[in-house]
Amino acid sequence: MSTTVEHLSERSAEEVNEEIRALWLRSGGTLSGEQREEYQRLVLEWAAAADHPQVVE
Repeated sequence: MSTTVEHLSERSAEEVNEEIRALWLRSGGTLSGEQREEYQRLVLEWAAAADHPQVVE
């Protein structure tokens, strides 16, 4: 499993958080193996985005 965060600056932490919430809703609260991998990738992306907030000009 790759833990590389590919879209570091493309999405805000808020956007990634919404995707995490949607994943949990779709799964009904129990993640399959594939969903767990997606969740781990999203959490890493969220953490990276939270550490580097986007500046809106």
